[in-house]
Amino acid sequence: MATLTIRIDDRLDAELRDMAARTGTGKSAFVREAVRRQLAIARLEELRRRVAPFAEAQGWLTDEDVFDEVS
Repeated sequence: MATLTIRIDDRLDAELRDMAARTGTGKSAFVREAVRRQLAIARLEELRRRVAPFAEAQGWLTDEDVFDEVS
């Protein structure tokens, strides 16, 4: 497993410690999950940008357009 060192301000560290304690996880585990989620969001946004021209060509301009089509 790789190690990543980041600098965070005292307020963010306090929030992180508090949330990790309330969820029963360590700070590292909490941050790992946050990074995983952010990467998933970034991949989804990238995919949406790549398929947007094809969707628009089909007349799908919103998420609702897509949901209506597949429902």
